[in-house]
Amino acid sequence: MNRSSLIRALLAFFVLAASTYVVLTAKPELGLDLRGGTQIVLEAKDAPGVNVTSDITDKVTQVLHRRVDALGVAEPNVTRQGENRIIVELPGVQDPREAAKVVGKTAQLTFHEVLNQVAEKPAKTAKGEIWLPSDTGGVLQLSQPAMTGELVSGADGMIDPQQPGQGWFVQMKFQGDGGKIWANITGKAACEPVNTPKRQIAIVLDNEVISAPQVDPNGGNQLCNTGIAGGTSTISGTFTEQEAKDLAALIEGGSLPVPVEIIDQRSVGPSLGADAIEASATAAIIGLALTAIFIIFVYRLVGLMAVLGLIGYAGMSYAALTALGATLTLPGLAGFVLAIGMAVDANVLVFERAREDHISGRTDGLRRSLRSGFQNAFSAIADSNITTLLAAGLLFFLAAGPVRGFGVTLSIGVLASLLSALVVTRVLAEFFVSRKFVLKRPGLSGIAGHGRVRIWLEDKRPALMSHSRRWLLISAVVIAVGVAGVVVRGLNLGIEFTGGRLLEVSTAQRITPDQARAAVSEAGYPTAIVQASGVDDITVRTGTISNDEAEKIRESIGRMGGGAEVVRNESIGPSLGQELRNKGLIALGIALLAQLAYLAARFRWTFGAGAVLALLQNVAVVVGVFAWTGKPIDGIFLAAILTIIGYTVNDSVVVFDRIRETRSSRATDNLGPVIDTAIVNVLPRTINTGISTLFILSALLVLGGDSLGDFSLALLLGILVGTYSSNLTAAPLLLELERRYPAPPPRPRRAQVDRDAAPDRGAVV
Repeated sequence: MNRSSLIRALLAFFVLAASTYVVLTAKPELGLDLRGGTQIVLEAKDAPGVNVTSDITDKVTQVLHRRVDALGVAEPNVTRQGENRIIVELPGVQDPREAAKVVGKTAQLTFHEVLNQVAEKPAKTAKGEIWLPSDTGGVLQLSQPAMTGELVSGADGMIDPQQPGQGWFVQMKFQGDGGKIWANITGKAACEPVNTPKRQIAIVLDNEVISAPQVDPNGGNQLCNTGIAGGTSTISGTFTEQEAKDLAALIEGGSLPVPVEIIDQRSVGPSLGADAIEASATAAIIGLALTAIFIIFVYRLVGLMAVLGLIGYAGMSYAALTALGATLTLPGLAGFVLAIGMAVDANVLVFERAREDHISGRTDGLRRSLRSGFQNAFSAIADSNITTLLAAGLLFFLAAGPVRGFGVTLSIGVLASLLSALVVTRVLAEFFVSRKFVLKRPGLSGIAGHGRVRIWLEDKRPALMSHSRRWLLISAVVIAVGVAGVVVRGLNLGIEFTGGRLLEVSTAQRITPDQARAAVSEAGYPTAIVQASGVDDITVRTGTISNDEAEKIRESIGRMGGGAEVVRNESIGPSLGQELRNKGLIALGIALLAQLAYLAARFRWTFGAGAVLALLQNVAVVVGVFAWTGKPIDGIFLAAILTIIGYTVNDSVVVFDRIRETRSSRATDNLGPVIDTAIVNVLPRTINTGISTLFILSALLVLGGDSLGDFSLALLLGILVGTYSSNLTAAPLLLELERRYPAPPPRPRRAQVDRDAAPDRGAVV
């Protein structure tokens, strides 16, 4: 074993050992869409004299954190996002109504002396007078605030077990001058006659009188001019337990320095997350098993080593997610599973190049052929991973919510697949192909001969480029059909891009969409979009409605179906929907520009034009199918499109790389036969990689539910069309452009081995 092999072996051992330790000792952080709970996104707004900055938002975050802690939610998470947004995650909270009331209130708490109480507010009031409806009826005239909630150090919702009839109350503790001010205003009120307005102290929260208790109504004038001393006091009233605790949480947390608005709210039931994890795990196992069988069948011993490398990839990805503290979301699970199929690509590229080098006689021995395969395929492997990382990076920076998790896991998966293929698989494959048992039986290695697809192509030698304009015409028709779908049917944009409410419920008794539609109409929403979801769930999509209105819809469906449980509840404000839609368009634009820039750096402009047409065809087909079928265009679909862009450019680059290499060795030949030869050389790789990925996506399509099912369908279409477009759209356009705008002929290489020699007829399948 030479030095480089020893270093790779030690690196592989270290990485696998560290990954195993992390897998056995740590667990990844699950997103709310997998463990169940509520996520609320708030946006801080400017107030008179106060402009929102990151410092102001940090103060808002601190107040919200104290409020959430006071609610008693296990493991809450409150973080600032950008300059003016705060994300509040409440695991286990299924009903967002109470949490939204507490989290979203500005909570400007003030204490006032009561000056008068009347049945109705006077038609004319003097400037500066404060008139607010009383919590018990009528209208109160209040003094200017005597103090604010900043002088309250703590509050608790309590009940006196010795006086069960008293009900729930809130006990407050004052700080600073709060105790003195409280004693002063309560002392003045105690001098007034019992049951008169001036005997009251009004406690106001966000311009709403939440309580206006009398000061010691049973104590006569005992507290006159002395007031309630000792730095504590209580707020009593007709509170329920929840109301008392919510009010205490608001007082305890303090007031927000600026108003906040809820712009995004998502609630997921625990059953949905558990089902998603189970479905994704099953899909991963089935997909990996089918991929393993296929790779071993095609590449034999080195294929088995690739499968072991894939198992190492799964461990490395899982360990990296856990060690980095990344949050695993539902789209992230899809990215994790998808990357298994993409991890095969590097191995296939290496093994196909190793076969070529061994059969052509360029290298002597299986191990040298394998090394040559790793060296010659590195450029194509780097291209494929760079294009995928570009798409994943855009998702991370421009997407929102759980879809960002797809970008994270896909990025980790790409890097882990590189390490798996170039280090783990290489160490194992080089070791075993060097054993005497294999050297005596080279057919077992998997790289001693071409497979059936390559042999068939070598026999037929299809003159594909002799019909280049026919392929381009087919591409034009396909693009036109896709665009027609968008024009005629339009796009069914999800609430992430339009704003609104999406409610998914599971009923005790199975009901039809028509029955659910009638129940929703009865609740007062006849224009809502009602559809079946999964096996027996119902989804309802409306415009922007409140949590109470969403609960009204659930109750109406529940009456029809013998009870209804909320599986998913998402609400996105129109401003955020427009922002996400704009970000989606920006992401697509940047993705195209980034891929074009990469192609410009790697190839001549004629190559880039071919790749752009292939990309356009692929995206047009996927978007067109979703338009014609009315499937939703949402954040997960955006993730699929960006992945398809990377995949299409990757396939085109692999083809172009081989065209350029073949053209260099056959500089005097016409370009058409050169392109035909290059396609014959790379098509087995495209087919084998595509089949491996299709196994994974098919499992996700069947088991992944509606959202992951649509995601998998988009990628399935993208891969199938991409196989066509990278070979029979990009290459024909390249040929036509090169005929019209020929490049200077490249200088032939010296001592170039003919890679297109006939294959060994005794080769393995």
